[in-house]
Amino acid sequence: MNRLAGNIVLLSGGKRTLAAVLAGAFAVLTQAPFDFMLAGFISFPVLAWLLDGAAPAPSASMLGRLKPSFRVGWWFGFGYFLAGLWWIGGAVMVESQTYAWALPFAIVGLPLLLAIYFGIATALARIFWTDGIGRIAALAFAFALAEWLREALFTGFPWNPVGFGLMPIPLLMQSVGVVGVIGMNALAVFIFAMPALLVGRKHRPVGILAAIALLAAHAGYGFYSMTREQPVAETLQVRIVQPNIDLTEKWDETVRDRIFASELSLSKQPPATGKQKPQLIVWPETSIPFLFQEHPDGLRMIGDMLNDGQTLFAGVARTEGGGDSTLYYNSIVSINDKGEIADAVDKVHLVPFGEYIPFEDFFERIGINQFVSGPMNFVAGANRHPLSTPGGFSALPYICYEIIFPDLMMQPSPAKSFILNVTNDAWFGNTPGPYQHLRQAQIRAVETGLPVVRAANTGISAFIDEKGRVLDALAIESQGILDTSLRVPANSQMDSRLQNKIGAGIALLFALVAAILALQRKMKN
Repeated sequence: MNRLAGNIVLLSGGKRTLAAVLAGAFAVLTQAPFDFMLAGFISFPVLAWLLDGAAPAPSASMLGRLKPSFRVGWWFGFGYFLAGLWWIGGAVMVESQTYAWALPFAIVGLPLLLAIYFGIATALARIFWTDGIGRIAALAFAFALAEWLREALFTGFPWNPVGFGLMPIPLLMQSVGVVGVIGMNALAVFIFAMPALLVGRKHRPVGILAAIALLAAHAGYGFYSMTREQPVAETLQVRIVQPNIDLTEKWDETVRDRIFASELSLSKQPPATGKQKPQLIVWPETSIPFLFQEHPDGLRMIGDMLNDGQTLFAGVARTEGGGDSTLYYNSIVSINDKGEIADAVDKVHLVPFGEYIPFEDFFERIGINQFVSGPMNFVAGANRHPLSTPGGFSALPYICYEIIFPDLMMQPSPAKSFILNVTNDAWFGNTPGPYQHLRQAQIRAVETGLPVVRAANTGISAFIDEKGRVLDALAIESQGILDTSLRVPANSQMDSRLQNKIGAGIALLFALVAAILALQRKMKN
């Protein structure tokens, strides 16, 4: 182990860069669908040893002294995001003849930008770097801060946060309901990087015992949470429809009637033996393949399909205005058994370059209108509100990747609430993307203490309980329905604001430990 660490510390030039990239890429194995948690205990010690060897020139300025550490973190981040997000390139290949030019940006450009956050983390950690547990604490604090910045800045993109690597199964997800993702990011890096202390003697016993104790507490709390008495709940009969619409046909006027007819047919199927008739039917994001203004009898056909008392939640493209001033919204509409739109909610957090173009005037001047195939650019909704269901339940709606943002979760939630997530992951095929998206929904369930109804065009549609367990699901790239008696707690006991405070407190505690040990070292020198 000493020889291995020494060789890594002494790496230089291209070999150091390659080691950082490979360590970051290997860390992705901690994420869905691989869920190989042990990979973190290899990747992060390698990162720590690379930073041990990131010595600046004695004459360098303050910023210059941080450059070697920033480069290590940046290359580590590039490997992490390239290996974890390569599948995004599939979105621009749906109509490759038009959008293939954007493929390099999607596959390589995005990781190059996101890697900056990890570079910031390692540069910040270097300020408090010591030769013992202090550097591990510094790394934990710095990554927690960098991941929070990744969620908050430039519309945010908190996909595959490092803390998810410590939560591969529901038993190990329960801690996020206490410390939030901020806390899990800090704890994951602290625990994963701890084997770096196996080299050398300083703080080794304390560090290893701390990591074991945290892992034991993490698993122990998960066992307690999974086995404790469940909150009082009521049930709602819900059907999810997974139509498996081909994106190349979705907005084709020549086949839209066939697509719509298949969705109506799936919705009308009798429940399987032992299942009850659904009160609520859910269709995925933009599942209705036309604008209601262009196909007004669509609402009538839905009304004819629904039984008395049933409600349909369907993803649609909704319009306001007309002519050149028409505004398009990515929405969920609630349609009653009379074929009337009873309520609607618009997507608030849009996907940049997918659903709208930021700095549109600038990009239009250089000939860029959109990075992926789609019939229109959307406008963000002004606010989000619950949708009412039969039986007096409240659905908290999140469209597509809105589910990846912890701070978008409604707190406090109304009584008898569940999370509604409609999405269309067909852009990414059978790649890690849809599985990682499903994992985000599982984590949101645990954070909020609410079940999730997830309807996806091509999968993975699922019912998820408040403990993050997938109760039932449809395979990716399949067509079908899911029926269940959704168990909805009377009230959620979770408070994301408290979780954020606890998580931030854990990160700051690591920062304090790192600062104290760095100060002690400076005073000794």
